[in-house]
Amino acid sequence: MNWTLLLTNQIESAYSTTAKLLEKVEPDSFGWKPGSGTNWMTMGQLLRHITDACGTGCKAFVTGEWGLPAGKTWKDLPPEEVMPPAEKMPTTESMKQVRDLLAQDKALALQMVEQAGEEALAEEKVAAPWAPEAPAVLGLQMLRMVLHLERHKSQLFYYLKLQGKPVDTIDLWG
Repeated sequence: MNWTLLLTNQIESAYSTTAKLLEKVEPDSFGWKPGSGTNWMTMGQLLRHITDACGTGCKAFVTGEWGLPAGKTWKDLPPEEVMPPAEKMPTTESMKQVRDLLAQDKALALQMVEQAGEEALAEEKVAAPWAPEAPAVLGLQMLRMVLHLERHKSQLFYYLKLQGKPVDTIDLWG
């Protein structure tokens, strides 16, 4: 398996499709969230989360730098810091900010694939801090970050659908 080719293709596809979905978002909908259920992000929070759902995680897996306070592990943090409730998540200010941050995150993801190199992607085992007992090859961990973006892209698709926007399967898959 060629991890570099697989990851590059998946990254290109995920970001391209996400960018097309962004074109359907109304800037005045940033405060919208589904009307039933609990712990939903607003549209603005979802958009902001999408902008660092992949590249940032890829960088953390490649460099081992997770942005934790010095001397702290994930186990030292209270649950609301590890997985904050929706109302604590940051939001976005504008669609321009979302597009710019998404482009930066894509560039970072592609840079990390190149920086890691095929040998490390295929052979180096790393663990996510939230699952230290389950190391996997770096390529798989980075693919999981692409899937993280894909899942939130799907969430954006359903947010748009719930708002009555004209979206269909082609919009979801590109």
